[in-house]
Amino acid sequence: MVLISNSTDTPIIVGTETEYGISIKNAVEQDPVAASTLVVNVYKDSNLKKITWDYQQETPFVDARGFTSGSENQKPDEDENTIINDVLFNGGRYYVDHAHPEYCTPECTNARDVVIYEKAGDLILNLSCMAAEELLPAEQEILIYKNNTDYKGHSYGGHENYLMSRQVEFDDIVQGMIPFFVTRQIITGAGKVGSENGAEPAEFQITQRADFFETEVGLSTMVARPIINTRDEPHADEKAYRRFHVIVGDSNMSEFSIYLKVGITAIALKLIEKGVVGDQFNLVKPVSQNQIVSRDLTCKKNVLLEDGRRLTPIEIQRFYLDLAHKHLQPHEITSVMEDVMAKWEFVLDQLETDPMSLDQYLDWVIKKRIIDAFIERHNSDWSDSRVRMIDLQYHDIRPDKGLYARLKKNGRVHQIVDHAEVVRAITDPPTDTRAFFRGSCLQKFPGYIRSASWNSMVFCTDGSSLDKILMDRPHFGTKEVVGDLLKNCAASELVEAVLSSNANKE
Repeated sequence: MVLISNSTDTPIIVGTETEYGISIKNAVEQDPVAASTLVVNVYKDSNLKKITWDYQQETPFVDARGFTSGSENQKPDEDENTIINDVLFNGGRYYVDHAHPEYCTPECTNARDVVIYEKAGDLILNLSCMAAEELLPAEQEILIYKNNTDYKGHSYGGHENYLMSRQVEFDDIVQGMIPFFVTRQIITGAGKVGSENGAEPAEFQITQRADFFETEVGLSTMVARPIINTRDEPHADEKAYRRFHVIVGDSNMSEFSIYLKVGITAIALKLIEKGVVGDQFNLVKPVSQNQIVSRDLTCKKNVLLEDGRRLTPIEIQRFYLDLAHKHLQPHEITSVMEDVMAKWEFVLDQLETDPMSLDQYLDWVIKKRIIDAFIERHNSDWSDSRVRMIDLQYHDIRPDKGLYARLKKNGRVHQIVDHAEVVRAITDPPTDTRAFFRGSCLQKFPGYIRSASWNSMVFCTDGSSLDKILMDRPHFGTKEVVGDLLKNCAASELVEAVLSSNANKE
């Protein structure tokens, strides 16, 4: 399915990737790779056991600056592939990434849907744990944390992806997004007790990740981490699109934080596509200022700009919001974008007045309020080992154990979506992206699918030959476009119809 659009505007396509921390309670030795493999493999539907992930079009070492690194992409063999990868009915992916289980949402067209599908991922991880524990000794328990550090110097990611026009110069993205990311953390930070990676000491800071970023721009996601990642792996038509891969954010528990993180970033990138963000916000030494902002719980300390101005993170974020109001046309602003902009302004106003007033909204504020109450109640301080345990417990995904989950159950945090929507999203793909085609085919034709990836599916309908259906336009393959075809065709008829349609379009 070569998905062709007549639109001249780059559609909003977004998604997130979450690496979860994992350990097994009462295990003699910790083996996170084996634990991750267990929870991923046990979740896989029996009908999908033989479907592999297609690594053929993955290019993780191609750099947006115009070169390829010397590394080779190590692809698993077929047996390992089936064990460590699970392509989900909802159109997402669930797999083992190094020593972590990782969940990727399906492609979404708005921030609200990202919240729904990311939260569905948390439920999938919890269901996996319960199933996997049936295979372990009775005294052992699998613990999963949606956080970004093991407090032993290792950090793991909560990544975001945004579809952009290939016509936008990458240098323009770098210039416009570094000051945005350095200041965005006052809204999106998950909160962290202490510091790591040899960074300046802190009792508590806004973000879990600031200590681990050491350079401004680069390809690596694990060493010398950059604020701007240069991976050029579009998972779409590479002549038309780029996928802007964001590694600088935290994994969020708060629905509100996820919503704004994705929503305001998509808006900022739209402004860059329009050419209205130039060098007016360039920061002096952004890596060090990234750590300074993370440690300023008032959000009022100035950051230094190259033109000599000193502005607070709140002021810089407000500049981006003002540009959105000025330059986005009414026909470009969806109802979700309008709501994101209103909530963006609300948060900036509250941060200006009293950050702690956001203790039902933003992760870092919610967490700090919990710890402050504990310290006061027990006449303790930040060095108390129990304080760090509270930090970790906040990110426990178990509905009956995690501190955030308990606050949500008791109505103590602001919600963006309904729980019923999240439950449905475990199996139902979005209807307005190519994820609908992928997820629907997996549900209806699992016996005829050999492999899948973000931008292709390989079918074997006659027992021998393979047919690859390309999905190079993430905003096609929707229910509107292919719903009737999927409902009325057998697998062979579907493949024939799609390939015939592609041939005619070519």
